[in-house]
Amino acid sequence: RIGDSVKLAKDMGMSALAITDHGQLYGAFKFFVKAQAAGIKPIIGVEAYKAKGSRHDRDADDEKTRSHLVLLAKDLTGYKNLLRMITDAHMEGFHYKPRIDFELLEKYHEGLIALSGCMHGEIPQALLQGQHTKAEKLLKQYLDIFGKDFYLEIQ
Repeated sequence: RIGDSVKLAKDMGMSALAITDHGQLYGAFKFFVKAQAAGIKPIIGVEAYKAKGSRHDRDADDEKTRSHLVLLAKDLTGYKNLLRMITDAHMEGFHYKPRIDFELLEKYHEGLIALSGCMHGEIPQALLQGQHTKAEKLLKQYLDIFGKDFYLEIQ
């Protein structure tokens, strides 16, 4: 729960806290207000669903092949780009879940930090399947888009 998370962060002496709802930003406003009231810097983000190919594809197997990618807003530009991307994911990319793709990431990457995602991220999945060349190619694509604002998660 947002209130509990903010209180715990405050009690632990944390200066910042992020929220990353799956595929949407529904909790962002409430989180922002509560975090600011507690004197904690709110970081707005999303754990996005990324389509294997294009967000416009409607492959029946896509429900099993989409991956996760964490996006965090660094500033107001990043927040606006998150809003645009998630809106397009719902309006254009919805197929079981709201999905983004590399086209949206390239268009709206400014002001965002990207994390490779949990074990359901594209790069972790490629590594788990022994597809090291594919993982390197994906890493290069993300670095080309986000540069120093792309981070590999280790879990």
